[in-house]
Amino acid sequence: LKYLPLDLASRWAQPGFLQAMAAELETYAFNADISQLMSLIINAFYSNKEIFLRELISNASDAMDKIQYQATSSPEKLATNPDLRIRVEANREAGFVSVEDAGIGMTRDELISNLGTIAKSGTKAFMEAISVGADMSMIGQFGVGFYSSYLVAEKVIVVSKSNEDEQHIWESTAGGTFVVSKDETFEYGKLKRGTKVICHLKADQTEFVESDRLHDLILKHSAFVGFPIECYMERRKEEEKSGSEEKVVTVTRHWELVNKHKPVWMRQPSEVTHQEYADLYKWFANDWEDHLGVKHVIQTGNVDFKALLFCPRTAPKDMFDMGKMAERFSIRLYVRRVFIKEFNDLIPKWMGFIKGIVDSDDMPLNIGREKLQQNAILKHIKTSLQKNVFQLFNDLAKD
Repeated sequence: LKYLPLDLASRWAQPGFLQAMAAELETYAFNADISQLMSLIINAFYSNKEIFLRELISNASDAMDKIQYQATSSPEKLATNPDLRIRVEANREAGFVSVEDAGIGMTRDELISNLGTIAKSGTKAFMEAISVGADMSMIGQFGVGFYSSYLVAEKVIVVSKSNEDEQHIWESTAGGTFVVSKDETFEYGKLKRGTKVICHLKADQTEFVESDRLHDLILKHSAFVGFPIECYMERRKEEEKSGSEEKVVTVTRHWELVNKHKPVWMRQPSEVTHQEYADLYKWFANDWEDHLGVKHVIQTGNVDFKALLFCPRTAPKDMFDMGKMAERFSIRLYVRRVFIKEFNDLIPKWMGFIKGIVDSDDMPLNIGREKLQQNAILKHIKTSLQKNVFQLFNDLAKD
């Protein structure tokens, strides 16, 4: 009893306590389609396992969108935890990565249905897409991104607190069943409202306990998520001990805001300052100079998309080497502000010095990376980008 929390230890001796605990801690079987999906993910020979973090962050963002929507008619629902941010933390000693949000949270019944007993419509569609060659990285587009956690985790724990219920825990090692219980110990913290996903990493996935690695992944995939994303950074400093050959390692930790850049392409060009364009360009193009010119594209019609096309101030040294220009990955594709792929053929190779961002909500669900080039929507975007690059050149010539 001395190892139990005091409030739990005091209740241990009460009549019926063990029966009540057993009733609250129940094991459930996964829906057959979900069980098949998890088996597919666990056994997949897929090297790009890093996408799990992108998917968990996207889910966290969606959950906070939902509580914001509820708050438009019921402000008191947001008041239980108005600090809308996402926090990503690695625990080196315990071997896990966690993603916490202040979103809508889930009740006990929602944990059971949303994460196990009721398959989303995209579950079967995703498995069918995979069977015909779609890429695992598209899992989030089918609404089942949560299960990508099992690309890196041997056990996943979900702690959630809804305004409509007490805090509960969902846990599974993906063996066909999951357990849901009321959170009595608050081992992973007491949430005001929201969800915390804890991924206990497989033995060969320890790269994800490195805070620098997580920081880089957030920048790569989730830099333009609409809520602040903080990463718990770890800094290790070695110092020699005076009078000894031993070295003393000092470890410091602090929360750091990662997604400092905003998706300015979502705004009207008249609302964006030169400095905002310049800051974004220098970050994603890795250039120390401001851009020479920018074309802000907002296209509606058969295909809706937004884009930023930047012309650098200094021409690349290999500008006239078409072989090298053809290898330049110059255009980044985002779907709903989430990074999908970088392209070297969305514009002619002689335009390879142009740097750009394209964001579209119209990309279909069942498309893998290797099939993007044949996609009709992308072909439409490709034609439009080329026209807009020429318009950018004309604008620069007038100036």
